[in-house]
Amino acid sequence: MKPACAPSALKVQAVLGPRFTVLEFDAGTRSAADAAAAIGCLAAEIAKSLVFRAKATGRPVLVVASGVNRVDENKVAALIGQTIGRADADFVREATGFAIGGVPPVGHIQAPLTLIDEDLLGFTTVWAAAGTPNAVFRLTPADLVELTGGRVASVAA
Repeated sequence: MKPACAPSALKVQAVLGPRFTVLEFDAGTRSAADAAAAIGCLAAEIAKSLVFRAKATGRPVLVVASGVNRVDENKVAALIGQTIGRADADFVREATGFAIGGVPPVGHIQAPLTLIDEDLLGFTTVWAAAGTPNAVFRLTPADLVELTGGRVASVAA
């Protein structure tokens, strides 16, 4: 583990400011299981960022979910008042500025509708992606809500 040096990770660090530290790992942190193994935490403590596309408006929808949870797309649709679809890699990069596997919860090109998995609130701290498939940062669930302006909700299947 070392301080961020990749351009995308440094971009996230700049958005976060000095309160948080973006770290890079030699091992990949692309999946929740990989991130948990590299960090030494539970997979449930990984705040994974999943990007969907609102079908009616085309707006990005960011769901920050616990690493062990599968997102229920019907619940998300009900919460935002429109159906959603999976976002392909091009849409994710265009909307967020980041590639799938490293999408952070902050610093997106286009402000997404953001939902935060209520299960994350059960942890003292969580870890989120920070712009690359091997960069992460630690924050509290309250920080996650504050930084994203997200709505806490039941999104797990």
